[in-house]
Amino acid sequence: MWWLIIFIIDIILFAGVALTTLYMAIFTIAALFNQHTKVSAAKRQNRFVVIIPAYKNDETIEQTVKSILGQTYPQRLFDITVISDHQKEITNFHLAQYPITLLTPNFKSSTKAKSLQLAINNLPQFKIYDIVIVLDAGSFVEPEFLQNMNDAFEAAGTKAIQAHRLSKNRDTAIACLDATFEEINNTIFRRGHITLGLSAAISGSGIAYDFRWFKENIKKINTGWEDKEIEALLMRQQIYVDYFDDIHVYDEKTRHTADFNKQRGRWASTQLRSIMSNIHHLPAAILSKRYDMIDKLIQWMIIPRTIMMAIIVVMSVILPFIYFTLAIKWWITFATVIFIFALATPDYLVDKKWEQSFVKAPFIMLASLLNITKLIRRKKKFENIN
Repeated sequence: MWWLIIFIIDIILFAGVALTTLYMAIFTIAALFNQHTKVSAAKRQNRFVVIIPAYKNDETIEQTVKSILGQTYPQRLFDITVISDHQKEITNFHLAQYPITLLTPNFKSSTKAKSLQLAINNLPQFKIYDIVIVLDAGSFVEPEFLQNMNDAFEAAGTKAIQAHRLSKNRDTAIACLDATFEEINNTIFRRGHITLGLSAAISGSGIAYDFRWFKENIKKINTGWEDKEIEALLMRQQIYVDYFDDIHVYDEKTRHTADFNKQRGRWASTQLRSIMSNIHHLPAAILSKRYDMIDKLIQWMIIPRTIMMAIIVVMSVILPFIYFTLAIKWWITFATVIFIFALATPDYLVDKKWEQSFVKAPFIMLASLLNITKLIRRKKKFENIN
């Protein structure tokens, strides 16, 4: 009887991993054929509002603000709103010295969605904006960022575009691994997707929205996983999300294993909740041939990469002691996934630092797998309180 149970578990897990691997392979190969086209200068200069939700980001928020204020784009055409939530008084004092709008809420239960809603509700009524850009505290941009965003928005002709998020720091093995995963996501879920004419995934930071659309729709967001809710709204409204590889946003990456595992666990639980909340849209999406919506639901159904690698490692190690031949397909899958990740990783990341992080990767992924259940329980408790 227990042999049958082992076979069933093996089949179920391998089916999920194989489908995930196939999905990644298709878009990784597609990304190799992505054509970089230079964007022409826009005929019109749009007015921006840059919103920066900051929750306990005392160390990095000031540098983020400075990088936006240092833009080559005319300063009369952009405003900055910082939502300083649960930050130190000295941080707020320093921020108040800059020409920005500073909001200092003290939410009982803080979410990014609440901060974004607060920012939109407190914008000056007499000012008219065309584009809203959401940046994380800790993000840094180049002086030409807004100018490039303005050109890209006109070229894209859509209501949402995602910039290319890169790692600012690679000073620990965990930060290197995080930077690598970020670029793999860019390859598969952004560059590969737009090559095949599908919407790019949004990352929650470094993304520009049509202001009117954002103002109308952000009030509909009411959970702690706002980026997935916004994605679902964009897909249901058939709004294409474009991606510009040459517009860079540099993010501060996690340095410690515990934080990395919590982050991955939180993302995995968010992905699960997203599919549970939106799976009922799949039949209608198939009937109406809304390929972006279909792809997004499939994207949320596949196994997160960190968990997938943990499953592969566990099955590859355990099965040879139970039934040797069952392990062969897992070894082949492991080699295939590593090859896909290698294709999806930019050359600039492959150095001595990358080698150090690669050795630690299997252990980090196993720890992330163990974290999922605990984080899902915490999230349920958090939502019940709200």
